[in-house]
Amino acid sequence: MSGTYDTVLVVDFGAQYAQLIARRVREAHVYSEIVPHRITASEVQKKNPRAIILSGGPKSVHVDGAPVLDPAIYDLGIPIFGICYGHQLIAQQLGGEVSRGGRGEYGRALLTRNSEKSTLLHDLPSEYSVWMSHFDFVARLPEGFVSSASTPDAPIAVMENAQRKVWAVQFHPEVVHSEYGQKVLERFLIELAGCTPNWTMDSIIDTQVAAIRAQVGNARAICGLSGGVDSSVAAALVHKAIGAQLTCVYVDTGLMRKGESEQVVEMFERNMGIELIHVRAGEKFFDKLAGVIEPEAKRKAIGELFVRIFEENTGGVTDAEFLVQGTLYPDVIESGGSDGTASVIKSHHNVGGLPEDMTLKLVEPLRTLFKDEVRKLGSELGLPDEMVWRQPFPGPGLGVRIIGEVTPERVATLQEADAIVREEVRLAGLEREIWQAFAVLADIRSVGVMGDERTYGHPIIIRAVTSDDAMTADWARLPYDLLEKMSNRIINEVAGINRVVYDVTSKPPGTIEWE
Repeated sequence: MSGTYDTVLVVDFGAQYAQLIARRVREAHVYSEIVPHRITASEVQKKNPRAIILSGGPKSVHVDGAPVLDPAIYDLGIPIFGICYGHQLIAQQLGGEVSRGGRGEYGRALLTRNSEKSTLLHDLPSEYSVWMSHFDFVARLPEGFVSSASTPDAPIAVMENAQRKVWAVQFHPEVVHSEYGQKVLERFLIELAGCTPNWTMDSIIDTQVAAIRAQVGNARAICGLSGGVDSSVAAALVHKAIGAQLTCVYVDTGLMRKGESEQVVEMFERNMGIELIHVRAGEKFFDKLAGVIEPEAKRKAIGELFVRIFEENTGGVTDAEFLVQGTLYPDVIESGGSDGTASVIKSHHNVGGLPEDMTLKLVEPLRTLFKDEVRKLGSELGLPDEMVWRQPFPGPGLGVRIIGEVTPERVATLQEADAIVREEVRLAGLEREIWQAFAVLADIRSVGVMGDERTYGHPIIIRAVTSDDAMTADWARLPYDLLEKMSNRIINEVAGINRVVYDVTSKPPGTIEWE
């Protein structure tokens, strides 16, 4: 991301630590960028960072093939902060000693400060709780370093060399379980590394508007709206930059949630004044899905038809040179682009399954942002809460929440049940605590009793999960009275449903979606 921001490089040594660290840095209003551990000193210099953070990782520094850092990076004079694996790697590479064995520490541990002169911890309590996850430990300091804190199983839990501008901690300050963790990170970033905390939503908007105008110039751009948060925010941001040069295409697959298509059209066309082509293609999708049962075949059929209809319905915008996509930073990282060199378009993006011969150039104004940042950006751009806080929704829509054949009747049934689930979650005040809550329609029947009649109806499965990024998820512990309310309403209000069950599977081993 260009702009007058200081940049902090987060060197990724594995697991999911790097993403969490990057988010915590951004919470301090400092821009962060994740880079692979293979980055060279010359590549670091080109990025001109204000500071470098070495992340944790799943390996031991003693394992064959364990990731290392280009030693020349230590000599660049850029402030460095090591966390867990990064802490041990600094010790090993700069001449200290990392011991194998011991019993390790996992979970909470008591950190005891043993130096009043610590530049990192100087005004924090002498003892407080931190989160540990390590087996090896630093046994001997590199030359010029001092130890400023310890835990029962890590004699050197914090080490620092202020003259060389290198600090390192064995614990994980990025997790909420570490007391004063964010304060320690901000101490490094702002006081010790001298970063200016000016990376805000306003500054992001200004920078991206300028970048979009520079990229697009006077050309036309089109955006495939999915109705989700990412494509909506991307469209609003690009529209702010180039106005009437942007045309949005909304392919209504007939597989959207209840009332969603109307809301998308209302917001973009009437409230925001963005030119919107609304393609009502439900009939075509149902024809294509007739008799299709296998989950992957359904996904493929929906994706291929979506692309074809999108290409056919650009509303005569034959002179468009750019395609706007709501690609987010985790998508870039997962696609192998964390080093800024890859630009892999994944099939789950807003215009899923883009053709290889596509000549449009991509505009991806959100590719440096995480999901929570995109929501904040959407609010700053004036999008309504019901759009900004909309739950993630799969590209194939309700097609992957219906087990078995997808028909108009089954979609209508699921839309009603799903609307009840989401409404009750909202009324319970849990909408922002839950990553996703939705209904699934199963292709089985069971016997029930309604009044004096025996019934033979379908079950609805309620799925609700908590997550930060959808890479892992836990089933949400919804209150029993809320589940009871959902069940009663669904059975009483949705024809053909006589049983409601709740999915208590986490990810892994399950997926969030059912298909």
